[in-house]
Order: sequence, then C-alpha cells, then structure tokens
Amino acid sequence: MAPTFLPLALLAVAVLGRVFRPASQCPGYRATNVLRGDSYLVADLRLIGNCESYSNDINDLRLLVEYQTESRLHVLIEDADNQVYQVQEQVLPRPKSQNASAGSSALKFSFTENPFTFSVTRASTGEVLFDTSDSPLIFQSQYLQLRTSLPRSPNIYGLGEHSDDFRLPTDNYTRTLWNAESPFIPNRQNLYGSHPVYFDHRGASGTHGVFLLSASGMDIRLSQTDSGRKYLEYNTIGGVFDFYFLAGPEPASVSKQYAEVVGFPAMQQYWTLGFHQCKYGWPTIDHVAQVVANYSAAGIPLETVWGDIDYMHGKRDFTSDPVRYPIDKVRALVDTLHRNNQHYVQILDPGIRNTPGYGPYDRGAEQGAFIRAADGSFYRGLQWPGEVVWPDWFAPGTQDWWTNEIRTFYSPTSGIPVDGLWVDMNEASNMCADTTCPASAPPGPPTQASHRTTAGHTTSSPPHLGLPGRDLLHPAYPLANHHGALSARTLATNLTNADGTTQYDTHNLYGTSMALATHAALQHLHPAKRPFVLTRSTSPGAGRAAAHWFGDNTSSWAHYRAAIRQMLASGALHAQPLAGSDVCGFNGQAGPRLCARWAVLGAWQPFYRNHADAGSGDQEFYRWADVAAAARRAVAVRYRLLDYLYTALWRASGDGGGGLVVVVSPVWFAYPADEATWGVQTQWFLGAALLVSPVVEDESQRVEFYLPQDVWYDFWTGEMVRGGVKVVDGVGWGDIPVHIRGGSIVPMRVRSANTTAETRRENFAITVAPGMDGTARGELYLDDGESRDVGSNKSMIRFAWDGESFVANGTFGYRTHVVVESVLVLGQAGGKGKTHRGPWGLNEAFGFRL
Repeated sequence: MAPTFLPLALLAVAVLGRVFRPASQCPGYRATNVLRGDSYLVADLRLIGNCESYSNDINDLRLLVEYQTESRLHVLIEDADNQVYQVQEQVLPRPKSQNASAGSSALKFSFTENPFTFSVTRASTGEVLFDTSDSPLIFQSQYLQLRTSLPRSPNIYGLGEHSDDFRLPTDNYTRTLWNAESPFIPNRQNLYGSHPVYFDHRGASGTHGVFLLSASGMDIRLSQTDSGRKYLEYNTIGGVFDFYFLAGPEPASVSKQYAEVVGFPAMQQYWTLGFHQCKYGWPTIDHVAQVVANYSAAGIPLETVWGDIDYMHGKRDFTSDPVRYPIDKVRALVDTLHRNNQHYVQILDPGIRNTPGYGPYDRGAEQGAFIRAADGSFYRGLQWPGEVVWPDWFAPGTQDWWTNEIRTFYSPTSGIPVDGLWVDMNEASNMCADTTCPASAPPGPPTQASHRTTAGHTTSSPPHLGLPGRDLLHPAYPLANHHGALSARTLATNLTNADGTTQYDTHNLYGTSMALATHAALQHLHPAKRPFVLTRSTSPGAGRAAAHWFGDNTSSWAHYRAAIRQMLASGALHAQPLAGSDVCGFNGQAGPRLCARWAVLGAWQPFYRNHADAGSGDQEFYRWADVAAAARRAVAVRYRLLDYLYTALWRASGDGGGGLVVVVSPVWFAYPADEATWGVQTQWFLGAALLVSPVVEDESQRVEFYLPQDVWYDFWTGEMVRGGVKVVDGVGWGDIPVHIRGGSIVPMRVRSANTTAETRRENFAITVAPGMDGTARGELYLDDGESRDVGSNKSMIRFAWDGESFVANGTFGYRTHVVVESVLVLGQAGGKGKTHRGPWGLNEAFGFRL
C-alpha cells in the first residue's frame, strides 16, 4: 500500500529526526526588479524568510512570463543560478515563442509582489483559470509546492498515466507521477508513464489546459480546504515550475495547443492500423507459423505477428535462439508474411546482458554506452537475461551503438527483416527490489571522474544539471511511489548520466529516450519508410516517436472498462493517438464472453493487438467459435473504416498540421456545454463522426448509453435516432452500438480484405449523414501508406452535402485506380436512405445533384 499523507497545513512534523515547517507557515517570495515588454515579463523573486519544509530553501529565483502565441502563455519559475535540473532539449525541444502581444492574448497574467502569487485569467471573460493566492510558493532543493484554486465542482481530466476514472476525483485524491512497472495496472497508483498535464473543463465558458514541463517525481493532490475550497496542488521532489497555459477554449483546441508544446504525434504507416497478434510463451517459430495458419483457416484477417522475448537466445537482445527460433526459419516465416502482405515486429528490452564476448555488450562498452556506478564500473541490475547493464541515452556514443545493433541484427539481407520494434521494460524496470540487490554496485554518491561530480559542481558548470548536495536516494518528501523507495525495482536514482544529470531527475524520461533512440535507428534501417515503434513507458512528447500500449492489464471486466478510460486519456489528452490495451487482457485467463466483447471493443480503438502472458491460457481469437465469429465481423468493419481512421491519424499528426480532429475523444469534446457528457467514460468518438457505446457490464447483453441532443444515425441500419438516454437489450456478444453523428460524411471501403494492403485496393462507398440543417461534411486523406516524405503524392479530399448536391473538392496528388462506387444519403427515401451510383474517380473533383 502507498504511504498515508497528512496535509501540510497541519502542525509541524518530524521526519528522520528533522522538524519540517508546515507549508502554511512558509513566508514565500517577494517580486523585485520587474521588467515588462509587449510580449513578456521578467522579475527576480527573493525568499522572504526561511521555510525549509522538506529541504533547503533556494533564496533567489527568476520569473519569466512569455505570451508565446495568442492561445499559449508560458510561465517559468527557475533558480537564479541555473543549477536546478530542467528537461533536456534532446528529449523535449521547447516551442519557440512567437512573441504575441499581451494585449491580444486570450490569457492574462497578473501577480502580487509581496508575497509573490500569480493568477491566469481568460481575457474575454475575466474568469480566473489558475490562482496561487491561497498558498505560498515553496521552492527548495528537493521539494517544490504550488497550489491553485479550482471551481466548486471541477471537471479535471489527465495527469496520466493511470487506470482511475477519466474525470478525476477531487476529494482527497493524489496522482503520483513516477514511472514504474505496474503489473495488473492498479488503481490510484503510478503506472508506466508520467504526463503532468490536465484539462479543466468548465462547460459553456470553455476548456483550458495546464502543462507542467517537468520530469521530476511528483504528487499532485486534488482536494479541498477545511472551508470547502477546492484546489490542485503540485508537490515535486525537484525540477522547476515550467508552466504552459493553453487557452482552448474548445476542448480539441487544447489538445492541439498541447501538441504544439510537446510535439505532434508521428504519422504511422497504414498497416499499423490492422489487427495484431502476440503472446509471451510461444515456444518455437513453428508454433508461431501455426498461429498464422490458424488465423487464415478461421477466416480472421491477421496483419501483424509479434515476437515477445521467446525468440531471444537466453533472453538477450539482438539474438535468436538457435534451436527454438533459428534465424533461417524466422527469416523464412517473415518472408512468407511479407509475400502475403503481412508484417512482423519484435521486442527489445533496455537491459543488456553483462557478459564479455556478447557482441552488443562488447560494442556498447567500447562506445561508453552504459550507465556507470559510483566506482566507475558499469551499473548492474537484473532483467530477463540475468545480470544486465543499462544504456545511458545521454552518452554521446549510445545512439550510434544502438543504431548499429538494430541495423545489423535486423538487416533485410542477413538478419531478421522486421517491420517495427517494440520497446518494453523501459521505465526502466529492474528486477532488483532495491539498491542492495547483489547484482548492483554499492549505493553511493556519483564520483565517476569522467562525469560531473557532486563535490565539483559549481555555478560555472553547464546549466541545469541538478543541484549538488542532495540526498538522491531517500529525499525527505515521501513520494507515493507504489513500489516504495524511488530506486525500488528501477535504476538507482543516485546514478549520474553521461551529461552530468542524475537518474533522480531523468528517471521519468528513460522510456521516451529509448523510444526516440529506436525511432532514429529505424530511420537508418529503412530510410524511406516511417518508423514504427511501440513503447510501454512514456512521458510528454513520446508520441513524436512511438505508439503506446497500456501495459500488463488483466483479463477482467474491470480492465476491459479501464481500457476505454486509458484510451481516452492517451489519445485526447496526452498526444499519443495510436494507443490501446492488450485485447482480452494480458494476465489471467480470458473467458470466451469477455474475449468476444473485447475483440469487438478493440476493433474500435486505434491500436488493436491481442496479447497474453506466458502463464495465461492461449487466447487467439480462433480458439472459441463465438469469439472467432465476433472477431471476423469486428475486423471486417474496422478494415472498411481504415481510411477513415488513417485520415484522422494524419489530421492529428504533424504531417497533417495537427488539425482539431483527434483520433479518439470523449463525448464532451463534441458537446462541451452538455453537462450530461462530462462524466461519460464508457463511450467515445472514433474520429469526428462515429460514437461508440459498447456493452460494459460484466457478462451482460444490455447497454445504457447517452446520445446528446442532435441527429444521429445507427451505423449498422442507417436508421435516424434522436438524442437522449438509450437502453438496448439483447446485444449479441459480437455486437456493439455505434452511431454516426448528424452532419458527418464517412468514407468506407466497399469490402474488407485479409490484409490492409488488399483492403487498399477496394473501392469506396460514402455515407452521408445530414445534420439538423440538412448538410454534412467529411474528408478523406490518401497517400502511399508508408513513405516518410510523400511530397505532393497525397490527396486531401473534402466532401460536402448541402441538402441537394454532393461535391468532392480538395487536392488530388495521389494517383489511384480506386473509385467511389456509391454515395448513400441517410434520412432520404422514407428514412431508409437513398443510394446514388457512380463510379466517380478520386483523381479529380466530382459531384452530383438530386
């Protein structure tokens, strides 16, 4: 269980023999030397009096306020000496200020000088969005605190990664951000990723976002004072206060503004939207081949086969077991997959077996690619292959070493020609329970001569490396890490990285750093193609390099429901759109009813992979007749919608300009003024047009869901439906309620096929769903589905229906023989819809009138 925390407002308490002053007694800072410009404000902040609640006060701070754009306000509070750690630009590049005028900004910054507090308001209404006046600023060597007031009944979302309610509780609730391996994705605990961004939705008055750019471990508390005032409070064990305030006011606008800060998600290849199958515990490559054959025999399309650590020799990266997975037989299977337009992905873990004579270790040691312990030796831990060393992603030789290992082992001509890579255990997960693990070097302060030493750190050192003199293993503030101590089951936090920073400060970046390095390596392996990387551990900006799955969930109805909440957070709030859960669950035994439901639900999430643990039973879809039937239907409709999905993915990506369309979103994104939508967490929009409302109760065939007041159309029948609470009984195990939002145009393939490549050769059928005003809009993006740079070889086709005529306009750079066979306008011909027959080509504009 996590430690129990007492409010800091209580009487002073003693920890490890030291008395700590409660926050309410801290005097805070005074602002001086204020300088204003049209787009900025700077000031010095001087400590008024000692606080030392959990560590040493930092006397002198600097305030920088930038009106970066008309919708983005940057507020940075840092130490005046620039010693305190800040996230490296190589991991998260900062957005450039566009020097917007304070007078034209949607947000207004104001402050009091003594004691220093600040607020952010919405310029158009004067509504206060962020207000620190109720609590003093605390800025210490190992503890920072800042509190903002919240509305009386707040709607707060984000602060992931977690498995809790999508709309966060706001009464005695703590979100801990410290990346940790988290089997069974426990509730109210820190999980695999840390994303200190939240969306504050206030109905008709708008939505705004607050992003704290920090990699530090932190507890974010949502609670209320004795007088009933709601608040959100940051409690971090390091770093600075580097805030980005995002004005919205539309919810999807906040998503775009956040992506402008952390980076837009990478555009993925078309095939990644297909159905994927994996299993830890497949004993041989012959068994894997049989799985592929069984899917084919069952008539269930299978796009990609994944290799878990079973393929490795002694569970070592960049090896293939010579008996169970001989490279020639693995290559033969991959060649067969490729001939059938299917794909293959393998896993990599960060732990490299500590064995001289093992090539990846020898070459990494020569390049200085591994993290060093206090005595100068490589720091050792335990992971799947046994005793391991760990890549130092900040060492100058690590990227070249990692790229060379990937380029050699996965060589298309002599290695295993994978189509993507999966990076796991990268929190980093260490099977050593703590720093006394026999495989680890003894704990101690960093003293490696080639690194910055604690004793030698001065203000003349490079900036932002981290303050000297800190207790990097056991800080006084007790972070609510569910493993206990900071270093438990991960890398020791007192280790020094090659750039002089420490794991204490960079821990939460390890997984994203590995994903970035793998993404860069794949660019060398396949220079013309978009890299595909799947990562478990994430931090802000991870979507620039990788897709994400939610880790080791369980085959349970509770985790079936949690998959929806996690998908909404990742896709709509954290700029990671290609995301999803392990379908049918990773741990435990999946029964046929749960697996059938999950097979259908998974088809409507962006990333669609069935995966199970070695100790779980086989759960490939074909193993139960009812699940196979459900999967055939689910995959078929997903494949018909691949281009609709691909268009949404492109629109949300940097290549697509980061449009307002997110791939998945909660219902309140589309209906922000409808209070009934604010707590909905079992429905979602896929793209802008399709509202998915699955059965969510255990072993049930009944579903109750909410359609906002609008025009809707049943996706399966085309029947027009009005808004309200709906109850549907007798929902088959392979069925799922889906509705098209009125005002939408949805392009679909006429038929599905066995692979995404074959599906791309099918023609289109377009469905028009007129809104209340009788009009509708939609779009279709086309390119070759894989190139990093498609240039002008792309089409962005916009469809419009005005009640009497249908028009397709846009750009038509992608040449295709595929045509639009028909356009179905729903709501016509007595409500059944009227079909207009083509064909119409997709290489130029076209249209028709009634």
